[in-house]
Amino acid sequence: MSSYCKVWINGQEVEADEERKLMDVLRNDLRLKSVKDGCSEGACGTCTVLIDGKATKSCVQKMGRLAGKHILTVEGLSQREKDVYVYAFGEAGAVQCGFCIPGMVICAKGLLDTNPDPSRPEIAYAIRNNYCRCTGYKKIIDAIWLAARMLRENMAPDKQEKMIKVGSRVHRVDVEGKVLGTGKYVDDLDQVDFPGLIYGSAVRSRYPRAIVKAIRTEKAKALPGVVCVLTAEDIPGKNKVGHLKQDWDTMIAVGDTTRYLGDAICIVAAETPEILEQAKALVEVEYEELKPVTCPAEALAEGAPLIHSSGNVLSHEHLVRGNADEVIAASRYKVTRRYETPWTEHAFLEPECAISMPLDDGVLIYSTDQGTYDTRHETSILLGLPPEKVIVENMLVGGGFGGKEDVTVQHQAALIAYITRRAVKVKLTRKESLLIHPKRHPMSIEMTTACDENGRLTAMKATVISDTGAYASLGGPVLQRACTHAAGPYNYQVIDIDGKAVYTNNPPAGAFRGFGVTQTCFATEMNLNLLAEMCGMDPWQFRYLNAIRPGQILPNGQIADPSTGLAETLEAVKDIYYSHPYVGIGCAMKNAGVGVGIPDTGRVRLIVEGGKVHIHSGASCIGQGVGTVLVQMLAESAGISMDEIEYHRPNTSMAPDSGTTSGSRQTLVTGEACRRAAKELRKALFEATGRRYEAREMPSACLSNVMVAKESPETAAVTFTSEEVALLNGKEFYGEYLAKTDKMGSDVEYPVSHVAYGYATQLCILKEDGTIEKMVGAHDVGKVVNPMSAQGQVEGGIVMGCGYALTEQYPLKDCVPTAKYGTLGLFRADKAPEVETVIIEKQGVDVAFGAIGIGEITSIPTAPAVAGAYYKQNHIFETELPLKNTPYARKK
Repeated sequence: MSSYCKVWINGQEVEADEERKLMDVLRNDLRLKSVKDGCSEGACGTCTVLIDGKATKSCVQKMGRLAGKHILTVEGLSQREKDVYVYAFGEAGAVQCGFCIPGMVICAKGLLDTNPDPSRPEIAYAIRNNYCRCTGYKKIIDAIWLAARMLRENMAPDKQEKMIKVGSRVHRVDVEGKVLGTGKYVDDLDQVDFPGLIYGSAVRSRYPRAIVKAIRTEKAKALPGVVCVLTAEDIPGKNKVGHLKQDWDTMIAVGDTTRYLGDAICIVAAETPEILEQAKALVEVEYEELKPVTCPAEALAEGAPLIHSSGNVLSHEHLVRGNADEVIAASRYKVTRRYETPWTEHAFLEPECAISMPLDDGVLIYSTDQGTYDTRHETSILLGLPPEKVIVENMLVGGGFGGKEDVTVQHQAALIAYITRRAVKVKLTRKESLLIHPKRHPMSIEMTTACDENGRLTAMKATVISDTGAYASLGGPVLQRACTHAAGPYNYQVIDIDGKAVYTNNPPAGAFRGFGVTQTCFATEMNLNLLAEMCGMDPWQFRYLNAIRPGQILPNGQIADPSTGLAETLEAVKDIYYSHPYVGIGCAMKNAGVGVGIPDTGRVRLIVEGGKVHIHSGASCIGQGVGTVLVQMLAESAGISMDEIEYHRPNTSMAPDSGTTSGSRQTLVTGEACRRAAKELRKALFEATGRRYEAREMPSACLSNVMVAKESPETAAVTFTSEEVALLNGKEFYGEYLAKTDKMGSDVEYPVSHVAYGYATQLCILKEDGTIEKMVGAHDVGKVVNPMSAQGQVEGGIVMGCGYALTEQYPLKDCVPTAKYGTLGLFRADKAPEVETVIIEKQGVDVAFGAIGIGEITSIPTAPAVAGAYYKQNHIFETELPLKNTPYARKK
């Protein structure tokens, strides 16, 4: 018999079963959705509340221990506090994906109630138990410091400028909802939103590799409250789905072989989560266990069992320019080393979740992913439906970093909804998330790099082997990018790069911030350090000598355009580099846009309704702030204020396909589409208001032989009011931009591999005790759209890169992951290094105002910069990540 206790929650007395978890009561009974479920393991801090004034994780607290206590969530803050935190977090640029932010606000409240004037270290310590994967913590600390000052000094929030432009320091459009917890992630939707909502989940394989001999579902189906138990036989379309290559089984059929522990055997749906778990335990699966293939060496061995019938090599790339063997042999200096880079878990704060419901003769999916059209495509394959019968809408996305490009639960939810004709929620536990979604590829890289007697690079040769795990995911394109960027941002053209992506029975590997370049950049940059020694040069000198400059030819054959700013990033950190004894350096370039001849189109639809311009685009926002980017580009291009603009999250029924949020592409590609649509809107506003629109073709200021439309100064100064915008009610404006490139291996002298590149130089500065004093990131981003967002990307990317270099591990034992969220080695706020950001604006790309994406490159040169600093201090040249000889290394 249950016992009940009484507690006070946000000033109201609440009675609940003593055995229930506090988070369950807060989220499901009281619908206090600021309390987020990030892990249910007491590790991440997204569910933090104040219990009698102390910040506490609600997911591990049973109600019986809390009798008589007072509990506070963000919803219980005073209106003054809410206003302050919304402003402070917006002003500091502290909000990216937003999933961790309410928990951070609660920690701030607990701190400021007892210490109204805290130092930065005291703030960092107060939020030490709350992870953030996006920001690197610096701007969150800035926000809490500002909030403290506002509360102490009774400061009012400043009014925000409404006539904004590209380059304006703008609060993100979704700040309020993310700070206060009123913005909706998929898991925040419940039975109030969907009456009769049921719950679904998959029974997963017991073994990484085994033949499924039988699936017995009778007992589960007989359990009262079970709605359905589905197997592969119940799929109306095709069982195999996949982002690019359809090789991923939705469920393993009887007689087929599992490929990793995350394989679904059957999918169960029930009236309640409790019945669901009971039903899953009643499913009986008979297996014939087989020896798993644990690594690429085993997979490539003669006679190895086939992971897929097509063979164990997913992709093979061989890039050749010139005769590398001949040039290397004739070069004065050469270095050969073998490097090993590890598996890495994305560790986004929001686990995967989807809700699907029947809609006419199709389905509607509410999802957290990086491409609504990708989800639509894969789900339509599964259901055997025309794509337009599957409508996908993004809710807020709590981080991605590449880990939400593949479907995980979306198609499963859609299958249940399609068959049962009921709304269903399918959500991964954190343990399932760690197992199921694709990770960063571990790679083995053997690389030879050569230079002449003056230190000028001559050639490089590399062999790259990546473990792509059980399924293709993005393994092919990741290998491609690892190879195309392996020579680095330097002025030489002779390369021979051979790469293979190999199937194993490990969890799949796919897209992850840096997209393969993170791995090969580590090898390239470390080899350069050794070459510099041989030449009697320091690492900065060597890189500056060889840095690619406008008009020179990149190793892939592309002519570097006027936006090329690697030399400028090196110059920006020169004085800092020479001011410290223990400093490491790393350089990188990263494409913006898919490139290599693959169709890459951004699209935006502008609809004028109610005196506002509504932005509809398929570009998913995963924390990088693409919605704010589009608002800024529309505001400047059309000459209207923020008050006249409404941004909508992607929905495939309203928003045109803008491609996947991947490859640092949305700012440039979809941004340019928005600019084009906005220009048409502006012309219509001139006509509607009886003004004369004047513009003429003029030579580009950035690129030769390019003409662009320029308004006269008088015309360009014209802005429009909400009443004037309302004159266009009912009108639509469409913009599209194709980022045209050449295919790999194209028979042209100077192929365009990518429409734009970003460039970066990063430094790692060590203290005498071997801990990091500071990281410095100088990034060439073309035109900065929003300085706060650009800085935030650099800060967050560098801290993520430091984790990759020093602390993060996703260990596997015989294809079985052994880590929990709290043991992954993510940096916490009180341990994260200080980050100094230097943003360099060097325009030269005549689209999207000259803006180049920055999301991925921020993590790429970090690891070699860190490793170089330790090599300078301890003289141990390490070739494996995470580094072993540092104060951060885990003690065994």
